[in-house]
Amino acid sequence: MSRVADNPVQVPKGVEVSLKDDEIAVKGSNGQLSMALHRLVEVREEDNVLRFAPRAADKGAHAMAGTMRALVNNMVVGVSAGFEKKLQLIGVGYRVQAQGKKLNLTLGFSHPVEYQLPEGITAETPSQTELVLKAADKQLLGQVAAEIRA
Repeated sequence: MSRVADNPVQVPKGVEVSLKDDEIAVKGSNGQLSMALHRLVEVREEDNVLRFAPRAADKGAHAMAGTMRALVNNMVVGVSAGFEKKLQLIGVGYRVQAQGKKLNLTLGFSHPVEYQLPEGITAETPSQTELVLKAADKQLLGQVAAEIRA
């Protein structure tokens, strides 16, 4: 059985965590994230450490406690350090330009493709064939990177 839930989440300085009923909110220098907690998981905050425990004694509750621990850890890392994904365009004539909250992609079509970045995502283009996406929300960052690849 996995022991992910047994490891506590360390909350660094500059990060605030608030637990309300069935929701957790994490606030830091890179923004604020919140998420609903699963009903089978109990979260306790003690001395800048978050501990996760299943409320039931079955495998599903223990697995969900590990999942919630991993998701909350990603939230804490995201609001403190942030996440980034590097994408590279490979192909003759393939280019990307970041224009504010839009990406202008030249991908061999007869027209350029524009992609609107969602709130919370920033893009940089170190070169015409490289794209660096940054965000506090790891799930949203992965989703945006997958949509751009598709």
